[in-house]
Amino acid sequence: MKKLYFLFYILPFCVFSQEMNNEKLEMIYTKASDSIKGQSGAWQFYIKQIPLMSITDANHNRMRIISPIADSNNLSDELIKAALVANFHTALDVKYAVSDGILWSVFIHPLKELSEFQVKDAVSQVYQANINFGSTFASTSLTFPSGSNKENGEGEKKEEKKYELKKI
Repeated sequence: MKKLYFLFYILPFCVFSQEMNNEKLEMIYTKASDSIKGQSGAWQFYIKQIPLMSITDANHNRMRIISPIADSNNLSDELIKAALVANFHTALDVKYAVSDGILWSVFIHPLKELSEFQVKDAVSQVYQANINFGSTFASTSLTFPSGSNKENGEGEKKEEKKYELKKI
């Protein structure tokens, strides 16, 4: 019985552990980006002229990928509310966040548990959330149901709202 327990409950964790580290991250970022600079644990890279940064803390098993979008002081209340709604429906594994007067698209995760696929997906989502801010606010093509996306009584979809914003 103990052998069966080991096979079904413990072995999968051993087989599928990721052990992501800074060296692997740098290789992934180098392949995914147009250009990259920095050092182990702190990189800045560009994808189609959009800046992204990644910061890790291996001692505390944390990492984040971030991309600046706009000066948060120039955002209307309506735009900020739309970003909060997007955090629930369309910005899936990333979130919109404000720090130091800047609106960011942000992915935060434990470092070691990440797979290569998850890192590539995270880079894509941070990029997509940045370029889609103010229009669809989407980090992927997948969205969770929302009252704002439901069809009206006449069977027509509501018109997509576009927002005016200033890039930094």
